[in-house]
Amino acid sequence: MPWHAHLHLDYKKEADRTVARFRHDGPLRILQSLYPEGDAICHNVLVHPPGGLVGGDTLDIDIEGADGSHGLITTPGASRFYRSEGELALQRTRIRLAKGARLEWLPLEAICYSGCQAENRLSIEVEPGAEMIGWDVTALGLPNANQPFERGTYLQHIEVPGVWLERGRIDAADQRLLESPLGFGGHRCIASLFFVSGSPATRARREALLGHARRLLEAHELFGSAGATSPHAEVVVLRVLAPMVEPAMQLLRQVWLAWRAELWQLPEATPRIWST
Repeated sequence: MPWHAHLHLDYKKEADRTVARFRHDGPLRILQSLYPEGDAICHNVLVHPPGGLVGGDTLDIDIEGADGSHGLITTPGASRFYRSEGELALQRTRIRLAKGARLEWLPLEAICYSGCQAENRLSIEVEPGAEMIGWDVTALGLPNANQPFERGTYLQHIEVPGVWLERGRIDAADQRLLESPLGFGGHRCIASLFFVSGSPATRARREALLGHARRLLEAHELFGSAGATSPHAEVVVLRVLAPMVEPAMQLLRQVWLAWRAELWQLPEATPRIWST
């Protein structure tokens, strides 16, 4: 029996505190709000109790941030797209931020099991004066567990309408894409970290973010398979190819912390669930 689940999460600033309220239908939940950085920033963990998606499953996640709010969202573990007999497994995430809102969207990786038929779509709308940092991490199979990605397809779609679009379909049969040095070069983890602003960022601000990313990358083992760029005045992106998830996630966390310090003058503060 397919799962169809929907979660609507609203962040609002009430007095000096960011408050999260949500409505859900089906197996999607938000755990207790935490404030490890004080009342201004609300940390939440998004939970999908079944633990993965099979053919026919659909997850819809809607996130809204009101003026002055600052939310941080992560997950307790990887998302999983399991083998399908032909039906599509779909996750759609829509983020809408009002003027003055901030959001950090930091889910753990999505794992594509061999035989999956999956789509993962992220749409981001930010009004002038709103900003967000987010990432997307995809693992193709579980090579260390001798479970390679040998069959199936995966569509990844990240969009800021009218500003930036990253869209690609990965087919396990496309060995030229997966193995060629002009493609993934044998890597099985694809990751992106992005900053999105509702207003054009100054050249100095974008160069500062690119400088942090490149400085950290130069000292990292993934130096030869990652790069940072600004494809639009409202977007800065770090793209990473890695043999597995762990080094990619390590690099993304380092750059994310440097970016939030540069952009918002915030100290290091990682979600508590990452250390449990």
